[in-house]
Amino acid sequence: MRVAITTTGTTLDSEVNPRFGRAEYILVHDTDTGKTQAIANQINMGAAQGAGVQTAKRIAEAGAEAVIAAHVGPRAYRALASQGIKVYLAEGLAASEALERLQQGELAESSSADVEGHW
Repeated sequence: MRVAITTTGTTLDSEVNPRFGRAEYILVHDTDTGKTQAIANQINMGAAQGAGVQTAKRIAEAGAEAVIAAHVGPRAYRALASQGIKVYLAEGLAASEALERLQQGELAESSSADVEGHW
């Protein structure tokens, strides 16, 4: 399975970013091969609006089946859900720890956004 994680850096040691759409990086980890790809997301960091939707689009284009983020707003959540991408929330963790918790079944799938847009 390909899992996207919005992070502050380019490695699995990086922290899950508290903001989804304006995360510095998207890590795409393949749980079958163990390989991780870092995708720079700086283009969305300064967006006046639509950063969450654009980040969701980049995640879908990367072939992710699930995403781990600290928070996801309503428009981004709908964009992910429309692509069949499952959303899991994990705040204050390193990407590696969040990924481990997902694989151990300790992260529940989110059924909705957990913050308002533009928070």
